[in-house]
Amino acid sequence: MGATPRICDSKVLESRETDDGTTIRRRRVSADGHRFTTYERIELPQLFVRKRSGNREVFDRDKLTNSIKRSVGKFINSELEVEEVVNAVEDLLRQCGDDVVASTEVGNAVLTVLAERNEVAYVRFASVFLEFKTLDDFEQILRKRRKEEGKCE
Repeated sequence: MGATPRICDSKVLESRETDDGTTIRRRRVSADGHRFTTYERIELPQLFVRKRSGNREVFDRDKLTNSIKRSVGKFINSELEVEEVVNAVEDLLRQCGDDVVASTEVGNAVLTVLAERNEVAYVRFASVFLEFKTLDDFEQILRKRRKEEGKCE
């Protein structure tokens, strides 16, 4: 595998704004012909996450992205869709107006976004985030979800 392409030695082939309008995706080609993608986002004030232990750490988009990918597997189809989920979660967290959010708020925001996008991804993430131990845990979240949607059992 060659060296990492340099942005200054590349040409933009295509630019596309994400659906939520917060990120621009650019397909590029380097001087030696390798294609790659870059993402541009507006840099907002730093957001912090308060862990259960009481420690604070900087909100890490990559950590959240990896967590979502591990939890939901193939039920989110593309890197772009994962990026849109992470953007929507970050937007929800920033709407609170605080620069420090509890880790449970992050998980609940992911559940809110996934509930609107993909029911199976929602249940899979819930099973990890809420630490399901039994089938009853799955049944309970499904009943809750159906009730929220106004579906009868």
